[in-house]
Amino acid sequence: MKNVPIVILDFGSQYTQLIARKLRESGVYCEVVPYREKLEDITRRKPQGIILSGGPASVYSEDAYKPDNGIWDLGLPILGICYGMQLITQHFGGEVVPADHHEYGKAKLNIIKNSPIFDGVNNDSIVWMSHGDKAVSIPAGFEAIGVSENSPYAAIANEDKKLYAFQFHPEVHHSVEGVTMLKNFAKHICGCESTWNMGSFAKEKIAQIKAQVGTRKVLCGVSGGVDSSVVAALLHEALPADQLVCVFVDQGLLRKDEASQVQDMFRMLGINLITINAQKLFLDKLAGVTDPERKRKIIGETFIEVFDEEAKKHTDVSFLAQGTLYTDVIESVSVKGPSKTIKSHHNVGGLPDWMTFELVEPLREIFKDEVRKLGLELGLPKDMIGRHPFPGPGLAIRVMGEVNENALRLIRESDAIMQQELKSSGYYDKVWQAFTVLLNVSSVGVMGDNRTYDNTVCVRMVESVDGMTATFAHIPHDILEGISRRIINEIDGINRVVYDISSKPPATIEWE
Repeated sequence: MKNVPIVILDFGSQYTQLIARKLRESGVYCEVVPYREKLEDITRRKPQGIILSGGPASVYSEDAYKPDNGIWDLGLPILGICYGMQLITQHFGGEVVPADHHEYGKAKLNIIKNSPIFDGVNNDSIVWMSHGDKAVSIPAGFEAIGVSENSPYAAIANEDKKLYAFQFHPEVHHSVEGVTMLKNFAKHICGCESTWNMGSFAKEKIAQIKAQVGTRKVLCGVSGGVDSSVVAALLHEALPADQLVCVFVDQGLLRKDEASQVQDMFRMLGINLITINAQKLFLDKLAGVTDPERKRKIIGETFIEVFDEEAKKHTDVSFLAQGTLYTDVIESVSVKGPSKTIKSHHNVGGLPDWMTFELVEPLREIFKDEVRKLGLELGLPKDMIGRHPFPGPGLAIRVMGEVNENALRLIRESDAIMQQELKSSGYYDKVWQAFTVLLNVSSVGVMGDNRTYDNTVCVRMVESVDGMTATFAHIPHDILEGISRRIINEIDGINRVVYDISSKPPATIEWE
């Protein structure tokens, strides 16, 4: 196991992954592990510091989340954030109680004592509070170094032991100078160096792939999206051509003309590609299925069956490569801590017992924005890298209810029009993701002098960095109007277009 300068113990905060992202952007490599990680597994990483994340629990509850007690004796710098602060306060003899009222939102941080963790931070800097409990007394050896209007212990420290704790969340965008505080902790207090970048990551992953695969073969499923394309490029760099079997499954759930675009792209990259037309197989299995989780599981299981069938045609195929991202993992199963399962992903959770493949998942621990940087590092074209994310289950989860040929026609054509309008307006590269959703809700309309009773399409456009959080995009009304007019005028069966103005959380980006 390689050295990990900063280990982040996850206590279930929705913001935990942002801590990792901010530190990695600063060039400091870090990993998120469950709060219950064993001491020997933490020390094996040879960390220079530990961060305790926030979380939804209360330190005084009967089933409160607690880390391995041995972390306090390692002599390492520790930063506790929100719940992490309350843990530090309680462990060292301070007192934590339920607050009179929850503090949620922006606050001004008044720095009352100089500390290396506040180097370069302005007094009255805006920070983001989100907590229900609070410290009413702090442990011996600690002192308050920052206060806010409602928090006399907004930041505390034991400088001799290099223990720091914030009641606020420095990792979120609303904490204006929070990144500086995290950098200060990692670089000045823990002594970490800025050695993490996509160039070093690419070299490391290529070496790992070579070591893992050896002389055997890898079956790589590709969709033409950013993630699978970067995986294929990594494998192409690491392995001889006769060890890499790239398979593109046309499952009938792709966007308009996407199959031919994928084939053209891989020809340009010089990577051999086997295309399997499995449209009928997938649509037959999805017939009559309306539950979104069931749809996802059917598609995932069928993908694996198709890959296994293809693998049997080749000798010595021992591995299956997937473009699993960190976001997929944490939204599917609580592998990193007590975070709640949101939805399952078709490429997360390992393989069924009957399969003999080992998994190759080189992107499993990085975020979408890092994948894009990695793709550029590997020399992939910018227009490919800039493609909006597309879900593994494809259009099946953008059709509410049953997936059939007519529903796919409506969603495919409406999405194509929306993409055309967005690109011609220059807004395609300004949003993280844009797509249409077929609601399978009919409403009354008037076209000419005739009454219609047709489908409704929802346009969804969001701004994000890594998909963990997102806000709806503020698109000019004339662009939205043009999209709506073309969809209704050009597609038989749609008479109403709506725009989704919900953010994540509480909504997810995809509807299913």
